[in-house]
Amino acid sequence: MNYPNIKGIRYHYKSVSVEHLDDLQEDFDSLNREGVLSNHDTYRYYLSNKNFTIPETLPDAKSLIVLATSTRMMYANFHLQGSIYDIMIPPPYYDDGLLDEDLENLVLNTIIKKPGYDIVKTRNQLHLKLLAVRSGLGTYGRNNICYIDGMGSFFTLHAYYTNYKMDYDSWYDLKMMDYCEKCTFCIKNCPTKAIRGEPFVIDAGKCLSLYNEIDGEFPEWMDRNIHHSMMGCMKCQYLCPGNKEEIKKAGRFEDVSEEETNMLLNGEFNEDLVSSLSSKIKMFDTSYGMQFLPRLKRNLELLIK
Repeated sequence: MNYPNIKGIRYHYKSVSVEHLDDLQEDFDSLNREGVLSNHDTYRYYLSNKNFTIPETLPDAKSLIVLATSTRMMYANFHLQGSIYDIMIPPPYYDDGLLDEDLENLVLNTIIKKPGYDIVKTRNQLHLKLLAVRSGLGTYGRNNICYIDGMGSFFTLHAYYTNYKMDYDSWYDLKMMDYCEKCTFCIKNCPTKAIRGEPFVIDAGKCLSLYNEIDGEFPEWMDRNIHHSMMGCMKCQYLCPGNKEEIKKAGRFEDVSEEETNMLLNGEFNEDLVSSLSSKIKMFDTSYGMQFLPRLKRNLELLIK
């Protein structure tokens, strides 16, 4: 797909009327009524922030713009005791360099293109994957991850309310990716069997990503050997036919030195280490680096054996 780009990062978008907020709420509520959503505390906390209503800061909102910016798989070499460990850092766990200001300018000046209108970014209030699929921007995979033609599952979603009435109200039935019709790879390859096939909604309480992207100990039932990336899980995406082309576009971060690797694994955290790792692997901002490093330490210990 020949998508336009901002700072070298491709993007694609759709717009929907805010009149569909009630439809989005019903989509969400129906899953709750059917009892297919996990009751895991962390997952439920994520869900508790969802709010399918027009924001108070833009009461005259007329449209929603859902925007996808492309990302790619990244790797970084960690040096330790004369060995090199090639560690996977999947999207969206690193900073792609796009600032809020860049995206706001894109939405206002390139997408809306009409002066005098306002936008408000929705952070965690909307279920962005659901919005993306309903808008026709993407489709669901069996793994419940959203896929976009020409981007696969390697993108970041953003959504903006605007009081400009967009020309198009793009609204579709929920759809599964065509590849999934005869493919069950993700079901077979899920290390925790979180992907069930039936019901279609995965058991999020078993998903590896739910545990290695937050602080704390892993549950006793989880095999420590299934961890394969610095954060998240790529078992259902890496060999997915929907990512066949995108997986070839992987990049590489700057190497992490032996001294830095030792300091991280030994829990010798200081501001210099925070600054260096933030610059090299771009997984966190220095403002909260000291709180983030224990999570990296725990995950890296499982990858360097």
